Amino acid sequence: MTSGNKVPEQPAAGGASTQVPWPYRLSTKLLLLTIVSVLIAEVLIFIPSIANFRLRWLEERLSTAAAASVPLVESDQIELPANLRNDVLMALGAKAIAVRDAGVSRLLVMSDMPPDVDEHITPSAVGPVAAIGGALDTMLYGGGRVLRVFGKVGDSPMDFEIIIPDRKLRAAMFVYARNVAVLSLLISLITAGLVFFAIHALMIRPIRGMRTAMSAFAAAPDDPGRIIRPSARRDEIGIAERELAVMQNQLHHTLGEQKHLADLGLAVSKINHDMRNILASAQLMSDRLRTLKDPAVQMFAPKLVRTIDRAVDYTERVLSYGRAHESPPTRRVIRLRTLVEEVEGLLAIEPDSRIEFVNAVARDLEVDADAEQLFRILNNLCRNAVQAMSGNAEEAVVSRLTVSAEREGSVSRIFIEDTGPGLPPKARENLFAAFRGAARSGGTGLGLAIAHELVRAHGGNIELVESVGGHTLFAITIPDQPVRLEAARESMRRPA
Repeated sequence: MTSGNKVPEQPAAGGASTQVPWPYRLSTKLLLLTIVSVLIAEVLIFIPSIANFRLRWLEERLSTAAAASVPLVESDQIELPANLRNDVLMALGAKAIAVRDAGVSRLLVMSDMPPDVDEHITPSAVGPVAAIGGALDTMLYGGGRVLRVFGKVGDSPMDFEIIIPDRKLRAAMFVYARNVAVLSLLISLITAGLVFFAIHALMIRPIRGMRTAMSAFAAAPDDPGRIIRPSARRDEIGIAERELAVMQNQLHHTLGEQKHLADLGLAVSKINHDMRNILASAQLMSDRLRTLKDPAVQMFAPKLVRTIDRAVDYTERVLSYGRAHESPPTRRVIRLRTLVEEVEGLLAIEPDSRIEFVNAVARDLEVDADAEQLFRILNNLCRNAVQAMSGNAEEAVVSRLTVSAEREGSVSRIFIEDTGPGLPPKARENLFAAFRGAARSGGTGLGLAIAHELVRAHGGNIELVESVGGHTLFAITIPDQPVRLEAARESMRRPA
């Protein structure tokens, strides 16, 4: 499912539809947000522009008055005919025009002089803040005021002055504001459309595809066809698609393993009852063998009885791996060499297999551990080593399994070393994972997984130190259980 593919809507987990109503869609929110953002930007631009329009409008009127006043000043004509005076004032919309030259003020044209002037303005000297304040004041409260506009025009040394109502100025400002508003709305719609289609193609549609892929996978996580197929994009969306694909693959494999475990548990539970009955019969026969006086029988009978007892115990706990936890270890101080001898006896290595078992554990070395669980750990590791070496058909190749140990303070370290072919790369990558860490064809990998869990229950660690052709070494570290201070102090108080 690439980001550009059409993916049919799938019902979400729990039955809820993945179809989002249009007011809540990201695309709708994006479109509205873009329009509002552009409008806000236009408003921020509009306020200085309307202030600038007001000043330019007043400057144009002052320049027109100056152009009409210069011929009058140069001709030294003070009085104008009434019709010419009215034409000049009507063209400017002013009440009066005056000029100041060489310190002398002259009123050139005048009609009805207002009794009072509401505001005095020098357009060239108005700052930005004052210009914005004046523009807003005119638009909100103007229309009936009289303005005195004065200042120099161009390179002329004279100062020109007009008295003008602000009614036409306010009307012109509203026309300008209307035009700017219509233009701003048009620009915002065009910009919002362009931004919307660009972001929809780059982000919204891929995100919608990822949402649909997640819903489809949630409906059937065991179907590998529901796993998203990421695109080749190198941006954050592409990374998210690839990470989602990795997560879905891992979840698919995990669910497959869980189903495998569930099927295995069901199959084992079906044969557990019959297995216990068979072992119970074997127990009865082994008890009868112990009564025979044959020296060979007397030598092997105890081992046979102990092996059958362990098998009966294993059948009682055969489903323990499928539970959340193994039983907590019941720790005692045990002689490790004796336990390794029992493991050797249970392996039943055939003499013609040319596999040599070396018990290199010192006779006085003791380990603080659960004897039964440590036996299972060593038995799983040693059995894996024997199986790895049993396929060797060359007589010149050495096949040796060595179990050794050492003690450093309160920590015991046990080494299982064999001269087998070594673990394949796939087994090393998933060493302690059930059904993935099998070192041979047909194996399940449960032995190492169980050993790892039991060692961790002791507070220890198991690691693969080395695995190459002809040499594989596992190391088990088991610390002694911590001493409780209260119990130690109590034992010291007791009389000898």
